Amino acid sequence: MIAFQNVSKYYEHQGVLKNITFSVQKGEMAFLTGPSGAGKSTLLKLMYLAEWPDEGDIVIEDFHLQSLKPPEIPLLRRSIGVVFQDFKLINNLTVFDNVAMALRIKGVGEKEIKNLVSVALKKVHLRHLSDSYPRSLSGGEQQRVVIARAIVTEPLVLLADEPTGNLDPNTSIDIIKLFEEINLQGTTILIATHNRELFRNTGRRVLKLDGGNLVGEEVG
Repeated sequence: MIAFQNVSKYYEHQGVLKNITFSVQKGEMAFLTGPSGAGKSTLLKLMYLAEWPDEGDIVIEDFHLQSLKPPEIPLLRRSIGVVFQDFKLINNLTVFDNVAMALRIKGVGEKEIKNLVSVALKKVHLRHLSDSYPRSLSGGEQQRVVIARAIVTEPLVLLADEPTGNLDPNTSIDIIKLFEEINLQGTTILIATHNRELFRNTGRRVLKLDGGNLVGEEVG
């Protein structure tokens, strides 16, 4: 499903990622860990095309970034959902409209949008708050809205960049349990975090980055 093959990324001739090779299998939920500045966010940005690799190739499903044609870029992006640490919700839109935004951009009809958003909000246990606004929600509820927005387009891959960075420990555990529920439905998930408590005793594979190098892996 996901494969990095000798991938490097440079900023101003400084290596941020250095000769990275790994794979994540279809239907797997894995973690990416390392200290701040290790390269975790950059690695995820390469996958959803916010950045491009300077060396090597990245394969996601049947897409090879090295030979990706311009018309294929939006197709790849639609296959990937992204969950950010800082939520990026629009405060003057309801929960429903925040989640529906990506579908409206794609031109999906309103009847189908209503159904898809309802399903996504049910998956994150927030359907009862569809008419609420982000500012009235707790941090954990806001992150659930972000996850609903990321999965409403039914992506093949879900990426999460420090998804619990602004949450308390108990809420963080609830968010990881939610990712596990989504993973059980077949979505491939990669979660970047510096918080080892999130993957401790999960039995999930953990890839370890340090100084832009992939220095090993372990089982959480």
